[in-house]
Amino acid sequence: MTQRTLLVTSSILGENGQSNALANHFKAKMEARDIALTHRDVVANTLPHLAIEELGAWQTPAEERSAEQQVLAAHSDELLAELRAHDVLVLAVPLYNLGIPSQLKAWFDRVLRAGETFRYTENGPQGLIEGKRAIILAARGGQYAGTDLDSQTPHLKAMLGLMGISDVEIVFAEGLNMGDNHRDAALKEAFQAIDQLVETL
Repeated sequence: MTQRTLLVTSSILGENGQSNALANHFKAKMEARDIALTHRDVVANTLPHLAIEELGAWQTPAEERSAEQQVLAAHSDELLAELRAHDVLVLAVPLYNLGIPSQLKAWFDRVLRAGETFRYTENGPQGLIEGKRAIILAARGGQYAGTDLDSQTPHLKAMLGLMGISDVEIVFAEGLNMGDNHRDAALKEAFQAIDQLVETL
């Protein structure tokens, strides 16, 4: 059975973004196999930073929400429904100042909701999203994987894990700003890794 796949991209550089190059390669391979996917670009469709008014809308019972609260709550409700409707989550992520783009953080802020994707228990938080797989396509100008400077990878894994997504695979394309030869070799290796992953979907 074909796995329903959601691709989330977050580069502010558009078609010049290296993480988008990884995402585009992934999309092309999916299309070549005639596998449909949903693509959400959180830069082209930017979400506002989370504010108290939106948080309050979530905490208000749906039947008691004002018209303004209904609009605010719809941001998160739409993203949650989209996430739940797919089996595989693919995140194409550039590295900005050792972290993730603020646009992607705004997306996570809408899908990481207590009572919806996780809950608090006496033993700590428990993820409520089960049976899903995540693939991270990570593009970096330097080489950070496995070093103390790679704060992005544990952050992404922790946020996914909070929801209950522990099956996480990562394709790294690193050293992309360290010369043409290094970039070309890194992208070639990443594209090959993506090809193998697509075969498993």
